[in-house]
Amino acid sequence: MSQARTPFFARLALWVRLRGMAQAAVWAYKARSLFVILGVGFGVASLTLIVTAVDGAERKAVELVEWFGPDAALVFGGNFKKQAVGMRTNTLTQDDIRGIRQSLPGVSMVVPMRAKPDVPMRYQDNNLPGSLVIGATENYAEAWNWPLVEGRDLSEEDVRLASRVALLGDKPARELFGEQSPVGRTFQVGKFQVQVIGRLKYRGASGGGGDVDDRIVIPITTLTSRFNLDRKYFRAMRIKFLEPQRMGDHVENLRAFLRMSHNLTPTQDDDFSIITADEILKFLSAFKGGLVAFLGVTAAASMSVGGFVLANLFSISVSERSREIGLKKALGATQNAILTQFLLEAAMLTAIGGLVGLGLGLGLGQLLTRLGMLQILFSWKVFFLSLSSALIIGLVFGIKPARAAARLDPIAALRGDA
Repeated sequence: MSQARTPFFARLALWVRLRGMAQAAVWAYKARSLFVILGVGFGVASLTLIVTAVDGAERKAVELVEWFGPDAALVFGGNFKKQAVGMRTNTLTQDDIRGIRQSLPGVSMVVPMRAKPDVPMRYQDNNLPGSLVIGATENYAEAWNWPLVEGRDLSEEDVRLASRVALLGDKPARELFGEQSPVGRTFQVGKFQVQVIGRLKYRGASGGGGDVDDRIVIPITTLTSRFNLDRKYFRAMRIKFLEPQRMGDHVENLRAFLRMSHNLTPTQDDDFSIITADEILKFLSAFKGGLVAFLGVTAAASMSVGGFVLANLFSISVSERSREIGLKKALGATQNAILTQFLLEAAMLTAIGGLVGLGLGLGLGQLLTRLGMLQILFSWKVFFLSLSSALIIGLVFGIKPARAAARLDPIAALRGDA
């Protein structure tokens, strides 16, 4: 039994000694080590950004689809794809709303909407410089699958009487009323007062740094009368359908109806835009693909540069350390031992570079998240992928100089001729 164990423990002891030598060499050649660590680190940072950003985009896509609802469509006046921003956005009318409610098959709910941005609000000594005021018809929260923390939704009577009532988003509720319940309280919106009848549940920031919770919702009749807006047109409408599995057919029927209602000829472009959960997923998929392509090229280039830096510096190191290698061989070191030591040095440096790159990538990702440019999602997959990629770089680019060191002639190396 002891004889069987002896080779194993001998190999283990040799490996421990080689690891110690590799650590000493890494520490002794500090400039070389720093360049290798930075070269690998920048590549791993790019890779980390790719993985975390893609994971974050996928999570955001799931959230957006859940918020938006697979059974709904959002229609805007104006064609986002064909017309410049701000051109002919007032194309949805009362006739469109009535026609969709009465004639379009499969429709369960239609909620027209208008908005007034940057409206100041005040409650006692608390002020909000400007929030989004949305005008809508009854059942706004239900139409948007937006739960109420407390209170009730807008009603048909609120709309008919142009009542001065409001649903509060989470942000104005917190900033105006703090921890106390806003329901039943009255506050100033622009130049008139409204009473809070409900509070919308917190949903979180939307894309582009906007905040979906920074809004109040009042009856659309109240919005148009108090802000003197044209009552003929709507900016958008939210439509829900009974059979979400037939959304493709519903959208085509809706498009055909609106084109007919707006008297558009077959050669004319739509003067409206229809957004569904599928459209959101397509956009996010295209965004994710572009992100992966851009960062992927950056990561591949950076990691290749790090690998070539490692290979070149290790090749130079072999020449500089020829006497050391010759002495070790003269004292009985085998080619495998020399090869293993150099590969251990490469693995240590790239592993440290991987950890540095992981930290740099996560830090940069957090910064981009705060700026609203990206949303990252950390997982242990990122850690293992970054570390394994760094180790692969070390082994792939370190093998050639390690073999060159292992094959040095000991006598020539001691003479300095290698």
